[in-house]
Amino acid sequence: MNRDIRTTDDVMRLLDGLFAPEADRWTTDGAAWWDGFYADRDKPVPFFVAKPDESLVSYVERGIVTPGRALDLGCGPGRNALHLASLGFDVDAVDLSPTAVAWAEDRAREAGARVRFHRGDAFDPTATELTGPYDLIHDSGCFHHLPPHRRVGYLALVDRALAPGGHFSLTCFAAGERGMGSELDDAEFYRGGGLRGGLAYTAESLRGIFRDLTEVEVRRMRDEAADSPHFGEPFLWTALFRRDAARRGRDAASRIAPTR
Repeated sequence: MNRDIRTTDDVMRLLDGLFAPEADRWTTDGAAWWDGFYADRDKPVPFFVAKPDESLVSYVERGIVTPGRALDLGCGPGRNALHLASLGFDVDAVDLSPTAVAWAEDRAREAGARVRFHRGDAFDPTATELTGPYDLIHDSGCFHHLPPHRRVGYLALVDRALAPGGHFSLTCFAAGERGMGSELDDAEFYRGGGLRGGLAYTAESLRGIFRDLTEVEVRRMRDEAADSPHFGEPFLWTALFRRDAARRGRDAASRIAPTR
């Protein structure tokens, strides 16, 4: 008989266990899954291209986001981090996978870009090198791979690291696209079946989850041609939110909203 749950971390680990072996995709100790994913750099994966998100490019071109301190969450091979650095941003980029970070560092050296790459769990509150404050936090594909209970740590990171007046930018699976993310209600994931490749979101669910930030834009990502200098797939949402310059952060756990 086990009666050893005493802390929030204990609860999180218990819930993580319901998703084994998929927990390898968001826990620091399980980075081997992503290492295998990134091992073949020639694999025909859409976001392996060395191109920034078209939405991120657009925010800067329109003057909505201006150079400052930036954090690239789940940076993968570093395509968005390198673009931000080329525009004059002071960039931190983090990923669980050492293989992904090594690839990103290779790209940075080839491009002569200055980016601080970190291998580890960005949602760990003891990760003092990622405390910000950041004028921009960008996530292209990390959020939709987290189970519902891990949104608590995600929101806490945004809460503590995003500067007043700063922007939070997100790219994630859109609901309604066959085969691109599961549309199960949150509770259903805990009744078996795993994450099924990731979670799909509606525009309304994103607005609810990030309701303490001010919406700037929520739209489908533009479909970019193969010869475009930018990455874009229409099965993804792009969302941009801004933190009120006068608002102080609050307890992220009190802000969790249903995803449907």
